Amino acid sequence: MTSASLDAALSAAERRFIDANPRSRARHERARAVLPGGHSRQTLYYAPFPLTVAHGEGARITDVDGHEYLNLVGDFAAGVFGHRSEPIHQAVQQAMRSGISLSGPNTHEVELAELISQRIPSIQQVRFCNSGSEACLFAAQLARHATKRPKLLVFNGAYHGGFMVFREGDAPLTVPIPVIKATYNDVPGTRALIRAHAAELAAVMVEPMMGSSGCIPGAPEFLAMLREETTVAGSPLIFDEVMTSRLGPGGVQGLRNMQPDLTTLGKFWGGGFAFGAFGGSRDLMRHLDLGAGGSLSQGGTYNNHVLTMTAGLIGARDVYTSDACNRRNALGDFLREELNAVGRSLDIAFQATGIGGVLNTHWCVGAISQPSQVQAAASPKRRLYHLCMLERGFYIAQRGMVNLSLPTTEADVAGFTRATREFLIEHIDALRLP
Repeated sequence: MTSASLDAALSAAERRFIDANPRSRARHERARAVLPGGHSRQTLYYAPFPLTVAHGEGARITDVDGHEYLNLVGDFAAGVFGHRSEPIHQAVQQAMRSGISLSGPNTHEVELAELISQRIPSIQQVRFCNSGSEACLFAAQLARHATKRPKLLVFNGAYHGGFMVFREGDAPLTVPIPVIKATYNDVPGTRALIRAHAAELAAVMVEPMMGSSGCIPGAPEFLAMLREETTVAGSPLIFDEVMTSRLGPGGVQGLRNMQPDLTTLGKFWGGGFAFGAFGGSRDLMRHLDLGAGGSLSQGGTYNNHVLTMTAGLIGARDVYTSDACNRRNALGDFLREELNAVGRSLDIAFQATGIGGVLNTHWCVGAISQPSQVQAAASPKRRLYHLCMLERGFYIAQRGMVNLSLPTTEADVAGFTRATREFLIEHIDALRLP
């Protein structure tokens, strides 16, 4: 068996995809005339073209060619509520009847801020913005201002939003903040870098589980070392929990019993609307209080948009409650264990990593502790799995990411596991190739 068998399987899957989705193909060709690449969001593109989604209900979507899928992309961790949550829908309708773009503080933002602070005690004060990308940039600049130091320590392969991409060959859109790069989960190496650069280190920014780079959990001893060393260095520790705050009632910091100095939020906290937030200790957040001597003026027309504040409050308070959060993440842990059992039972290099309801499949054996061990999203095995799972009615990300929403059932998870097993058996010879 040679790599030709994998290439042949991929070519056949791609031809079937093209034949089955003529309307999505036509939409993509039309979009290319007015949208660079035919899209507005790079994460949604995959070859030969992305499906155009026409409708969503519960945990399922329907594309313009009439095919229904179990949506396991989950809008890359933002879509925790599914495609229609009745409490959020009703609250937003009521808010719209009361008027939008109200030009002042509204009646929901304080309640949402209080709820965030209750759920995540390290956030004594919070500021809202419009995305997780904004939140991470604001947090980094706040730390640089507060410490009067220039540099951030970040991790190779990290993604902190569209402005802060720290993969090999940094994206030109990344803001020109001076950075020191360390290796994720490398305790001695990162400790040495923090100590060596302490005098110029404004902050250490880290995801407690790397999300976009493959759902790689931070080892407890690694995260504990970061807390210890940043305290000694006087450099704020920033937890990027834009993606991971859904993994426990108090985020991953709650699961690990940790208190960072600043935390960034986004995604599900907006109840389905564009949202970002950053917050932390009063000592740091005071720099944003112009009435009390602060000098950082943070603006944003839609920072407290009444629809976002309403949906965010109802979604987090009434729908994604602590109990609902724990149940969803227990189902995600179960799915990850089942997928790993399938790989072991077939003696194939297939596994899943992650925490709770956010996970990623991989085509390798052995523990994955850093992004350099993760296969590229466009690799042949990832592409074949992606196209074949779409064919079976499961909408996943090409990079193998799965995000469970509240409407996802145990039967859905069982069906996905069963379909994965069937795929692996069907292509087992090609997939066993290195």
